[in-house]
Amino acid sequence: MFDVLSDHSRRRILDLLRERPRLVGELVAELGMSQPTVSKHLRTLREAGLVQARPEAGRRRYELRAEPLAQLDAWLEPYRRLWSTGLDALEQHLDTMPDTGPDPQEQLP
Repeated sequence: MFDVLSDHSRRRILDLLRERPRLVGELVAELGMSQPTVSKHLRTLREAGLVQARPEAGRRRYELRAEPLAQLDAWLEPYRRLWSTGLDALEQHLDTMPDTGPDPQEQLP
């Protein structure tokens, strides 16, 4: 799953499908990629179970499948708590630091 999601183009496709289901041609136009490249990414996403295709008048409309993402989110939850705890500690530390005023370099012409 992480390998599939590591690709920026596939994450962009998922972002677009999160808004609404789309035809391949719509994704091609939005992404500025060739149709074969978009289809290759969609096949990878479909094989990972993240999207599904619905036939529509000789074309395919792709939509997001939320279940695998929910499973990934559940797996990440304990790690998110660790990260959140660290960020909370950093915030508390920064809140205790004295305010030194504006950065003198910001005032340079």
